[in-house]
Amino acid sequence: GGAIAADVSDFSANYYNPAGIVGEDGIRIGVGYFWAENNLRINGRDSAVKSSHGVSFGIAASGKIFGLPLGLGIATHIPDEGLSRLTALRQEIPRWELYDNRSSVIYLAANLAIRPWDFLEIGGGMSFLAATRGRFEITGAADLLHPYDSHLRHEVDVDLTSVRYPQAGVLLHLAKAASLALVYRGQTNLDLQLDGKIDATINAVGIEVPLAYELQARTVQAFLPQQLVVGASWKPHDSLHINADLTWVNWSGYKNPTAKTIAKLEAEVPPEFPVELPGELRQTVLEKLYFADRIVPRVGIEWYLPGFNDKGGAPILRVPVRAGFVYEKSPVPPQTGTTNLVDNDRFTGSIGFGVEIPVARVSLDVHGAISGLPERITLKNSPANLVGDYRAEGEMINVGTTLKGLFK
Repeated sequence: GGAIAADVSDFSANYYNPAGIVGEDGIRIGVGYFWAENNLRINGRDSAVKSSHGVSFGIAASGKIFGLPLGLGIATHIPDEGLSRLTALRQEIPRWELYDNRSSVIYLAANLAIRPWDFLEIGGGMSFLAATRGRFEITGAADLLHPYDSHLRHEVDVDLTSVRYPQAGVLLHLAKAASLALVYRGQTNLDLQLDGKIDATINAVGIEVPLAYELQARTVQAFLPQQLVVGASWKPHDSLHINADLTWVNWSGYKNPTAKTIAKLEAEVPPEFPVELPGELRQTVLEKLYFADRIVPRVGIEWYLPGFNDKGGAPILRVPVRAGFVYEKSPVPPQTGTTNLVDNDRFTGSIGFGVEIPVARVSLDVHGAISGLPERITLKNSPANLVGDYRAEGEMINVGTTLKGLFK
């Protein structure tokens, strides 16, 4: 259930709590794969929200420098269906705003952690996401009557640039059986910048018309709100972990993702053609969204099955079984006006298990999670609204596996 802020030490600590990296015993390398399938519907029809899937890789290493325990961690997620995906729609068009672009960009995190005292671990670092910058230019001459005789040149330049945000964590070990955690993740948003230019001559029925067109488009590709996590872990037995996290999510800082477009058209139209050009395109007026901050509770449990020891009592195989639950209340207010950013409350249940071989120092984990989004009905203030009333509901399925190896 993701409730591991106070109970994590492998490369996933790069996200959940950087302080936990220093608790690793040596160098642990991991690689994983996950697939999230979305079945989200509006008025009973599939909304075609794309699935998310990709590869995760990371390393967590610990050692000592001048007697001070020190940890280093690096983690990355790379989607396996394109390096970056963008969906930008007009604000009037209904869409599942918080899910359509999730997990569809490159993620990288790098962190350091220290243990100044046996009961205290502190860590922090930076996370990086890939934003898109693009430019295109078209020049030459176009013949409307004989298009294959046109001579046009085009140039396209697209870059993935990094966007950074900070994160930090503290892990406090109250006793051998209990620990507390505090984690902060900064806010960031990925801005898509697209610039276009057309400088060409149009040949229409023997008359050449010079034409110039300029386009600037700016939109928010993805928004990650700042978060503050308070976590606790209780270990009443060596084989049993009970965890709980509470996360404050600053959704009120959400930015309107609708594209702001500036377009300008100029052409030297002959007097014998009474054509009036539109000139500069009127900019879209972005509605204020009024998203609400939320507290997200998470609970999880991990239990190691007994009975996999040799005659001397040493474990030859360890099998952890896990379960978790998450409740996320939607931050999106009722969409009674112009905008149609669809979202519902979400209940998620997860299960998982692993196989650990202590002698070989390798482990394999698998997980599955099902999210339910109960029906939410949207009623518009005006009967003349072009979209009208609608109902939204759906399910989400997430499965994945991780292979890890420890080196000392």
